[in-house]
Amino acid sequence: MTLTRWYPIRDMSALQNRVNSLFQDFAGLSNDSENVTAASFVPAVDIYENGEKVVLKLELPGVREEDVDVRIENQTLTVRGERKFEAEEKEENFHRIERRYGSFFRSFTLPTTVDTENVGASYQAGVLKLELKKKASAQPKQIKINVAA
Repeated sequence: MTLTRWYPIRDMSALQNRVNSLFQDFAGLSNDSENVTAASFVPAVDIYENGEKVVLKLELPGVREEDVDVRIENQTLTVRGERKFEAEEKEENFHRIERRYGSFFRSFTLPTTVDTENVGASYQAGVLKLELKKKASAQPKQIKINVAA
């Protein structure tokens, strides 16, 4: 008799991938380009902060800078844009289309410590980097201790 090790996390991950695939197929990725471009595209994001700022990095490969819109309103940062399907080849010639195309929308609630008037944005190698400086009152201050003799 052979013992087989059971990995429940791996099995659950495989099940989740299968269910996701099923829903994607159900969403209608058929042969008309309208459905291909309507497939969901959600860019991945990294968010971190230090004493002076909050930084967001969004992966936007294949998205042109002019197709991205970044706005801040009422402590909410919104990034929207569109990755367009390159129609240089007829869709019938494709064997497989796995990359996602279409409009995307990401929204983030900003902490009150962020100065919404002091935001920097850069776009390089398909990564949008947003730097949101913190208000002066929210930045850490070091207090010097005077030693009495």
